Amino acid sequence: MSEATPTVLIVDDEVNITELFGVWLEAAYDVRMANSGEEALAELDESVDVVLLDRRMPGLSGDEVLEEIRDRGYDCRVAMVTAVDPDFDVIEMGFDDYLTKPIDREGLESAIESLLDRKEYDDAMQEYYALTSKKAALESSKPASELEASEEYAELKAEIETLEGDLEGALETESDFESAFRDLD
Repeated sequence: MSEATPTVLIVDDEVNITELFGVWLEAAYDVRMANSGEEALAELDESVDVVLLDRRMPGLSGDEVLEEIRDRGYDCRVAMVTAVDPDFDVIEMGFDDYLTKPIDREGLESAIESLLDRKEYDDAMQEYYALTSKKAALESSKPASELEASEEYAELKAEIETLEGDLEGALETESDFESAFRDLD
């Protein structure tokens, strides 16, 4: 991560949510806020590090904004922060994390820090964390029987396993690194 203060764009059609998140985050981040998909795209530029994006908004939905962010090639991490329980469609979406509302300040800050750390990873490692986030989101919202019956979920698990094999050394190194920091606490 660079020395500059990271920029976080908060996008939610509920003004009270953007303002609350803004108050929580303003001491640590350069915060921008948008209350529609159109406003979000107007606020977006290369300096944005993390986008907190609601899925359901009038006009341009969060899903459409996410697609536009990826189509434009912005190198920012995107967390869907939404009251929408994830369905199997999330597997194909280009987000990095999926947070279900309500979310508390600590959870939001932790997610942002994780996303900022991931920005430094290579593409394969970023993909691994995005896929495991999708898997965790589905596992938290779907019954095991539905997951077991889903071809999309089986493919997601297989893709994660393949990436784990490809990244085995990197994942072990990161695990050792994280372990060392936990031991210091």
